[in-house]
Order: sequence, then C-alpha cells, then structure tokens
Amino acid sequence: MLVLSMLVTHAHAQTRPSTVNRPCIASRQLVIARGAIVLGTGGFTYDRFVRDSSFCEVGEYAQPAYVPSLDTPQCFVGYRCKQGPMDFFGD
Repeated sequence: MLVLSMLVTHAHAQTRPSTVNRPCIASRQLVIARGAIVLGTGGFTYDRFVRDSSFCEVGEYAQPAYVPSLDTPQCFVGYRCKQGPMDFFGD
C-alpha cells in the first residue's frame, strides 16, 4: 500500500513542459512528436495541443494555437481542439 501511495504522489508531482521556458521550435517539435500533449503556457495556465485534427474528438475541429515562448510572444505550436462547427468568420 505504501508503494502504491508513493507512485500516486510521484505522478502528481510531475510537471508539464512549459512553453515560456523553451524556444518556440522546441515546443512545436514536442507537439509533432507526441501528437497530443498538455503544455504549460505561463503561471498556472495550460492547455492540450495537438499535431492535427486526427487527435480531436468527433464534433471537434482543430484551431491554430499560438503561445508565448522563450524567443517569441506568439509561437505557433500546433492546434487546440474546439467544440462545434468550424467558425470561418471569427464569431
């Protein structure tokens, strides 16, 4: 039981990679390599980023995602999956 408790605690202690501490290309390559990954985007904020729409659920679409990085304030890392039909008009 103690070993199980230690494993669960270790899992909670793991941190997600942060885009603000990495060059833009490093975060982009991580998304490409993993296909889908949760990245920190500053402070306590985070989101799930995907390589393409094949990592989104049915009824979702892939929206381009830009995040702050070490070398640029707006780094294209991949996409975020969004609910509903694709919005072509920015509404």
